[in-house]
Amino acid sequence: MELRHLEYFVAVAEELSFTRASRRLHVVQSGVSSAIQSLERELGALLFERDRHRVALTNAGQALLPEARATLAAAQAARDAVSEARVGLRGTVTVGTMLSTGPLDLPGLLGRFHASHPDVAVRLRLAPSGSAGLAREVMAGALDLALVSLPSPPPSGLTVQFVTSEPLLLVCPVGHPIAGRSSAVIGDLAGESFIDFPPGWGNRALVDRAFAAAGIDRQVPFEVADFAAARSLVQHGLGISFLPASVATQLPGLAAIEVTGAALAWEVSVATPAHRRPPTAARAFLAELLRAAESRASSPG
Repeated sequence: MELRHLEYFVAVAEELSFTRASRRLHVVQSGVSSAIQSLERELGALLFERDRHRVALTNAGQALLPEARATLAAAQAARDAVSEARVGLRGTVTVGTMLSTGPLDLPGLLGRFHASHPDVAVRLRLAPSGSAGLAREVMAGALDLALVSLPSPPPSGLTVQFVTSEPLLLVCPVGHPIAGRSSAVIGDLAGESFIDFPPGWGNRALVDRAFAAAGIDRQVPFEVADFAAARSLVQHGLGISFLPASVATQLPGLAAIEVTGAALAWEVSVATPAHRRPPTAARAFLAELLRAAESRASSPG
């Protein structure tokens, strides 16, 4: 089994198109098709269902995909180790992130890492499916690591390390009856309409658990995928929302209120594969990230 065949297989599996995979690989389409057929003959199983209109992974293809990614990652790690010994750290790190990383200054971290390791390419991906989607991509090998907010205990295929935390604050229009209070409790919010993020997002899961623990059926008529949309809907009186404190306190025209008596501390962690050693460049980025988290935790204020 050649690494090249596995590389072609992963490209087709991710693109679900032989045409797009050939463009990505800079290889003629017939070469990609030939490599996949050779791999299927060697394994004795079809890896893709394909016709004129679609390409889809078979059960065998789905089973092979994480193993192929792990094999390619191990091969790349071996190349990186030799390259680092010869000319310094090189390689690529693919990092997943949520919409917000709380108090962690991710752009600053990226800048420092680039200054220290200019020959390492960092690819940053924002997952529309939130922390749950990021976790799946890390376990599948599509991401080297990801900043996530996950319930405890995390999925068995992940190693999760704490990075930072901050409270979620209730955000409402300044004319809302709750706006004048210094704090509120979950029971005060029964019957309210909420603007929230889709299921699978860490902050959504945290709020859902808090209301379930209080025995309150929360109404969420609006689901959005960014803070600007949540802010706009709140401003127009369509509901109230929970946002990270670092965001909530920066919204003019809206009141940000602490909700007491509920576990609304939003934790940001970094997730890495539990059963696969990350490439050298990814380990260097992870070390920089954890140093930044430790430095922030030990700094006064």
